Amino acid sequence: MVPFCYFCGGKLEERKPVRTDVCPSCGRDVKVCLNCVFYDEGAHNKCREPQAEWVKEKDRSNFCEYFRFSGRPGKGGVSRENSARKKLDNLFGKKEG
Repeated sequence: MVPFCYFCGGKLEERKPVRTDVCPSCGRDVKVCLNCVFYDEGAHNKCREPQAEWVKEKDRSNFCEYFRFSGRPGKGGVSRENSARKKLDNLFGKKEG
């Protein structure tokens, strides 16, 4: 599984990140809740790992020992939904903007 940056969608190194790692494409922190497999908007504290400590800023680097890359593209990546919508728009001649 190739990890992606939540912020720009750029590919990241396939290794466990340290707190000081940044994305080579956009320079944002890599070890953030938004990049983690346990991040869940609907879960208590927005985290599905019950033993993890609460992290206030989900978009900033942290010391969580349970961090694992999610593998899903972030807001900067190309999601399946956005890709499908773009194909439909192109098919029916909808112009961007």
